[in-house]
Amino acid sequence: MGNLLKVLTYNELDQGPNFFLDFENAQPTEAETAVWNQVNAVLEEAQAILAELQSYTGAGQEIREAIQNPGDLRLQERAWSAVCPLVAKLKRFYEFSLRLENALRSLLEALTSPPYAPTQHLEREQALAKQFAEILHFTLSFDELKMTNPAIQNDFSYYRRTISRNRINNLQLDAESEVNNEMANRMSLFYAEATPMLKTLSNATTKFVSEVREAGGGETLRVGGSPPPAPSPHRGQEGKRQPGPAGFQNKTLPIEDTTDCLSTMACVCRVMLETPEYRSRFTNTETLLFCMRVMVGVIILYDHVHPVGAFAKTSKIDMKGCIKVLKDQPSTSTEGLLNALRYTTRHLNDDTTSKQIRALLQ
Repeated sequence: MGNLLKVLTYNELDQGPNFFLDFENAQPTEAETAVWNQVNAVLEEAQAILAELQSYTGAGQEIREAIQNPGDLRLQERAWSAVCPLVAKLKRFYEFSLRLENALRSLLEALTSPPYAPTQHLEREQALAKQFAEILHFTLSFDELKMTNPAIQNDFSYYRRTISRNRINNLQLDAESEVNNEMANRMSLFYAEATPMLKTLSNATTKFVSEVREAGGGETLRVGGSPPPAPSPHRGQEGKRQPGPAGFQNKTLPIEDTTDCLSTMACVCRVMLETPEYRSRFTNTETLLFCMRVMVGVIILYDHVHPVGAFAKTSKIDMKGCIKVLKDQPSTSTEGLLNALRYTTRHLNDDTTSKQIRALLQ
């Protein structure tokens, strides 16, 4: 039956198909290889990025001493020397977010392109579904580390203040050649977000949905490189297409193709987490945390992309079930994920959200 095993076709709430996805062993088929290789080149750096962020201690002491002794040139130089390599590291993190955004867009294109429905894609292209999950897992891991490390914004603020002060004094610092003013502005917006990586992916998903509706030309390259099929009647007239990442060209798609992909992945993770039989199939205990992060990540993306969000009664995501699954785990593993649902979703406080769901997240 392959690594992706169908658990049941439709649940009793008719919220879509649920699957058991083998996050540990899914391997790319020949048809998936081109996209898989491109995304894998990005994901290979993810663990190194997380390790660098986890070990990020900042230059707090040097900065404090420099601020307290503004006339001491030695302390000023010491603080600047400490901050510059840290800002270079923050630049690498930011640039990685741009590469991650492109990787996500490639996966969304592959997992939503005709003639297959999103749920069929997840069953046929298991390795790409796993990579999609790995991007979400990295994103939430990165943001949790960032939120608990105030040194990041403190270091960058000191760097910008020093650059501005020296620009006023007509002094050019060597570091400006690496992080110029334009780059510094973009980095400042990125790190000002409580969850910068998640914000990047949310924006990328929203942009993807809007761009596939725009006019463009040319053929659509699908997984496997085969030519596109004739337009299906239910998809309406074939629109113009705009080139996407990795050689793809986006095709006019209903927004449901993207949100169904996200809601199906949420169902996948919820079923795996709440069913002991499926949980026992994993050989690595870290896979459970992986599933929780992925489930929360796709819920947030769904809530940002879908017009009415993830919390409305018409949502295809069983939010009560997902929240309950999180609360059944040790709080040390899930508090950050529950906070992500509380503070980074878009529609939680809408009138369409039931009091029960709000109470569960209080």
